[in-house]
Amino acid sequence: MGRMVYGSSDARATALAQLKEQEGGDPFRILIGTILSQRTRDENTTKAVANLFARYSSAKELAGADEGEVKELIRPAGFYNVKAKSIITVSRQILEEFNGRVPDKLDDLLKLHSVGRKTANCVLVYGYGIPAIPVDTHVHRISNRLGLVETRRPEETEEELAKKVPRRYWLELNDVFVRFGQTTCKPLGPRCEVCTLRGVCKYYREVVSPKRGKLDKPKLGGVSRANIRGG
Repeated sequence: MGRMVYGSSDARATALAQLKEQEGGDPFRILIGTILSQRTRDENTTKAVANLFARYSSAKELAGADEGEVKELIRPAGFYNVKAKSIITVSRQILEEFNGRVPDKLDDLLKLHSVGRKTANCVLVYGYGIPAIPVDTHVHRISNRLGLVETRRPEETEEELAKKVPRRYWLELNDVFVRFGQTTCKPLGPRCEVCTLRGVCKYYREVVSPKRGKLDKPKLGGVSRANIRGG
C-alpha cells in the first residue's frame, strides 16, 4: 500500500503530515489542526490552520483570543462556531492544567476538551513521534474493506489493528491509509481496477469480483442453441 500511495502521481500530503512538516511537529499546532480537521476536507483544514496561526501562534495567545475573530479565521474548516469555542477552551485548559504544554500521554490528552481517541493519537503520532493508531474514517473503512478487521466502531478498529499490525508500522499507518483512501480506496467509487491489493482484498473478492463476473457473462437473449453451436 505504501509503495502504491507514495509512488502515485496523486501522492498528496495529508493536512496533518503537511502541518507536521511545516511546523516541525509542534504538538500544540497538531492538536489544534486535528480539531479543525474534523468533518472537513484536508484543503479546508490547511487554509484554516494557516489563517489561525498567522494571528495566534501559541496556546497562551489563543487562550485569550477573541472568539468572533477566531470564527472568521477558521471559517474555511466549517462548523466554525463549535470549533472556535473548542480550540479556545482547550488552549486555556493546557495553560491551567498542564503548564502550557500539550501532554504526551494518552490518558492526559483524553482529559482535554473535545479530544477523543483519534485526536489524541494524532497528537502522539504527528506531534511527538510516539507510536499510536489514529483511526479516522479512512482507516476504519479501508481496514474493514481489506478484511483486516470486522468492526463497527473506530474504537474497535484501533483495538484490532493494535493486535495485528506490528508496532514498528504504527507511526506510518494513518498517513498511508489516509492517502490511500483519498487516491484509490475512495468512499464512493473505489478504484479497484488500479489497486494492487485487490488480490487480498475482502471487498474486491466478495463484492466487486462477483459483479464483474455477471457483467462478463454473455447475454444470450433469444439466440438459439443451434446458433450458438454454429448450426
